[in-house]
Amino acid sequence: MTRSRIAASFAKDANRKLLVPYITAGDPSLDITLDLMHTLVKAGADVIELGIPFSDPMADGPVIQAACERALKNNVTLVQVMETVKRFRQTNTETAVVLMGYMNPVEILGYKKFAELASDAGVDGALTVDLPPEEAGELVEELNAKGIDSIFLLSPTTPDARVKQVCEIGSGYIYYVSLKGVTGAANIDTAEVAGKVSHIKSFADIPVAVGFGIRDAASAAAISESADAVVVGSVLVSLVGEHGDNPELLHEKMFETVNGMRVAMDRAGEAS
Repeated sequence: MTRSRIAASFAKDANRKLLVPYITAGDPSLDITLDLMHTLVKAGADVIELGIPFSDPMADGPVIQAACERALKNNVTLVQVMETVKRFRQTNTETAVVLMGYMNPVEILGYKKFAELASDAGVDGALTVDLPPEEAGELVEELNAKGIDSIFLLSPTTPDARVKQVCEIGSGYIYYVSLKGVTGAANIDTAEVAGKVSHIKSFADIPVAVGFGIRDAASAAAISESADAVVVGSVLVSLVGEHGDNPELLHEKMFETVNGMRVAMDRAGEAS
């Protein structure tokens, strides 16, 4: 398997922690999603997680659930999401893009077709929330064949046997869910997160990204002291919900929020 843009991002600067913003594709439209992807890059994003709209996003809180509903009202499909990535690649060939979603749309499309279309679009990784590692072999094989990373979630309650299994089959990065709950939930215990990240790394030399509950520059900076990457979603998706009818203001707010996190993370790195 050739090295993906994700691996290249982590390899670029060992001291720089990656910032991974999430937005839901098609909310409020695919055209605005495309523009927002470019805004995220300008603001300091290293990897973009692009949410595939789904009718029952079980790991997500009300903010991302509402975003999925708005996108589905626009009849946004998985294929259209990948076409949006392909449009992004017309002017950006460096920033890694990860598709994050649920198994149902992937199953309907078929693993082989999904991997082919994702590769053709310039997708670098896929995270299917409800795909357990025990059943992931077939999809991982198809993605590996196309040089696409398979990213898995770990939680505070994941037993060591499964941590080991995920570290063995996963690539790109491990996504550690920092708390027990859905996206956008309560505050993070940074000391506990640091301990868990260290524990995960004892199983494999793979980057660990931490997400869920990161709301602002201060929490992003605090988590970046132990994590290799910081994932932020609900606070950004909230901005889309609030300002989706005013694209100019939306881009301004999105840049301000993400860039504030990038600056705070860089300062934390310099201070450590």
